[in-house]
Amino acid sequence: MSERPAAATREVIGTVDGTPTSDGAGVKLKRLLGTSKLPGLDPFLMLDEFRSDDAADYIAGFPDHPHRGFETVTYMLAGRMRHGDNQGNTGLLGPGSVQWMTAGRGIVHSEMPEQIDGLMWGFQLWVNLPASDKMTAPRYQDIDPRAIPVIEQADGVRVKVVAGRHVGVEGAVRSVATDPQFLDIALPAGTAFRTALPAGYSAFAYVFEGAARIGDGARAETVPAGRLAVLGDGTEFAVAAAGSTAARLILVAGRPLGEPVVKYGPFVMNTEAEIHQAIRDYQSGRF
Repeated sequence: MSERPAAATREVIGTVDGTPTSDGAGVKLKRLLGTSKLPGLDPFLMLDEFRSDDAADYIAGFPDHPHRGFETVTYMLAGRMRHGDNQGNTGLLGPGSVQWMTAGRGIVHSEMPEQIDGLMWGFQLWVNLPASDKMTAPRYQDIDPRAIPVIEQADGVRVKVVAGRHVGVEGAVRSVATDPQFLDIALPAGTAFRTALPAGYSAFAYVFEGAARIGDGARAETVPAGRLAVLGDGTEFAVAAAGSTAARLILVAGRPLGEPVVKYGPFVMNTEAEIHQAIRDYQSGRF
């Protein structure tokens, strides 16, 4: 029997710092993906981190706004955000909860804070839809934190499987076209973590606490908090807490679509004609 070849560990091929910006009605946030530094990483279109304990930075929220042609993923670490839309759906996102919204053919929704002080912290990721799904009916996967599988290693490493799979455990989010992997990985000082990733999938890691050493051996790179690491191809992801402190990061991967992307604000389609149609449909109240 021939020896099985070693897994190809993904290396860091580039890092980017976030760009301070604002969105909605003036919510201050840091944009990590979807800027001139990193316009996109097929199928991922945008990643924002919002984090502030100053209510003035977030209290105005994100009033009614439309979406068509992609998915929004909101992952809350701290704070409370109320969702509502023009189809009568409502929901409350609290600490540790996830909302995976498939906008499909169109929806108008709002995301408003349900607090007047305290820390508001989380992420919003935009994930493209294939052309065949862009005009599908909107749907939501609102995930309570208690429904997200948590894997605890003997050394104290704690992994939340939001989407995808790790050591045979399926994530809370299901049936997404781009087969995403979304893990929240907490590393105590002196610990390490490995997981399989499909070859050919786009992937990035964002460190939001401490510092993490990503990769194997001499080719590993230390990535500090606040920096996003774009990963090269391979079949495995390896990370360790750097230095003498704990680290925490999200690992995100997905199947590239390889399709044309035409964006106009909250609309993401494949052609300019489809963008013009989205604008007409929205203005005519057909969302």
